[in-house]
Amino acid sequence: MLQGIAFYLMAATAVVSGLLVVTARNPVHSVLWLILAFFSSAGLFVLLGAEFLAMLLVVVYVGAVAVLFLFVVMMLDVDFVRLREGYATYLPLAAIVAGILLAEMIMISIVVVQGGAASDATAPAVATADTSNIEAIGRVLYTDYIYFFQAAGIVLLIAMIGAIVLTLRHKTTVRRQDPGAQTNRDRKTAIEIKGVVTGVGVTGEELR
Repeated sequence: MLQGIAFYLMAATAVVSGLLVVTARNPVHSVLWLILAFFSSAGLFVLLGAEFLAMLLVVVYVGAVAVLFLFVVMMLDVDFVRLREGYATYLPLAAIVAGILLAEMIMISIVVVQGGAASDATAPAVATADTSNIEAIGRVLYTDYIYFFQAAGIVLLIAMIGAIVLTLRHKTTVRRQDPGAQTNRDRKTAIEIKGVVTGVGVTGEELR
């Protein structure tokens, strides 16, 4: 009974948050509703026994993707009023596309419920009492799919290096630190002793 109440509560929260993401006028509020939708979906995954997916939603999407969205929305000077000028023009086309996607989702759900699409599917690996869900996924990921996992990591590394190279700009007018020169300083190069005469400044001019 308690699990059922939690399921319906988090499912309703996820649906309402998803609707508010696309209907909120303030983009910052949209990102905040998106974070709430992620948390609700993570709770649903926990109820289903998929702790790994719940952790991914919280750590990756809430901790990285949603924060990046919020940073971009708040730091960039984006004219959202100008972006919404063609909203009414594309609304009929968007409604048609949304209707087609909704019809496809309903058809697929009906077929899956009747057992037509999932009759020949292999049963997923279920975590036992000795192994948790995360351990079971780790065993499969690092044994059967280790090469694909490493290939995906290499692709992401190349993408990260490419983004850094494309956005890196060297400016000759900016003074940059030289850590090697700073750590190799000694007393002769770091300290200069001035012999100050009474009544005369450091530059040698007479004080008045």
